[in-house]
Amino acid sequence: MSRYVEIRCEQGTPEWLAARAGHITGSRADDVLAVLKNGKPAAAREDYKAQLVVERLTGRPQESGYTNAAMERGKELEPLARAAYEAQTGNLVTESGFLQMVGQSVGCSLDGFVTGEDAIVEIKCPGAKNHLKWLKAKTVPAEYLPQVLHNLFVTGARRCEWVSYHPDFPESLRLLVVRVDRDEAQIAAYAEAVERLLAEVTEELEGLAAWL
Repeated sequence: MSRYVEIRCEQGTPEWLAARAGHITGSRADDVLAVLKNGKPAAAREDYKAQLVVERLTGRPQESGYTNAAMERGKELEPLARAAYEAQTGNLVTESGFLQMVGQSVGCSLDGFVTGEDAIVEIKCPGAKNHLKWLKAKTVPAEYLPQVLHNLFVTGARRCEWVSYHPDFPESLRLLVVRVDRDEAQIAAYAEAVERLLAEVTEELEGLAAWL
């Protein structure tokens, strides 16, 4: 049995927003893990839980599909980044729609699968300063690790090829590829965090049902 079903839709469209509604997604994985030093949930986690509850109640996405200039730039550059990755690595990338896990309200929107391999691709097209910083560090920035972990969890893939691309850099520096191998202990810990959040969402919904 497949881990997920694929909904073919373009990111940012009403269909994509509807598919995501009520599901924990990769772009919000950091909120799933957001806790304070005392172990209590952070405000970001509580806000996300409220969003999931409302989406389940109403059947409507609470995201607007808002984009800013940086996001639009990234969307425009993504095909160039994908082509640069394919040229440098020899790997072909297969694009996908929104992946909904079977039996769980969890999903993700991939930038692609590595064709013929048990691997996924995550592409970022940052501003020049961030690209330079990431080139020098040669590691995935901490703020993106939860998303990588989430996407590996959803797909079951063995690794993620994390890509940063900037077209204005010299050709040899335009592309950074960082391999992130699946860590079963990290996946298990993340899966527990997801289950806790979903259980809290269900508990709130059951409490609200008594009012109806």
